[in-house]
Amino acid sequence: MAKGYWIGRVDVTDMDAYKEYVAANAEAFRTYGARFLVRGGAFECVEGAARARNVVIEFDSYDQALACYRSDAYAHAKSLREKAAVSDIIVIEGYDGPQP
Repeated sequence: MAKGYWIGRVDVTDMDAYKEYVAANAEAFRTYGARFLVRGGAFECVEGAARARNVVIEFDSYDQALACYRSDAYAHAKSLREKAAVSDIIVIEGYDGPQP
């Protein structure tokens, strides 16, 4: 079964409020087995537009990734994020097929 991922691109507008979001999202991420693959870090935008911060979070499945995003546990954290940052977030199913 393919894994699920959140891919987030974020411009933080209020760092103190964003820290509250980070603290608040931990419960949902623990509950749904989230694992950070990318959390900030150096990057170079080689095509298109970028935001200042990039995040990739892995879940055991696409359904688990969606369930976390839609959960009551994440709803509070999301409301904090919306006050602290401008974000693009997608939930996407990973690829589990043959590789080149």
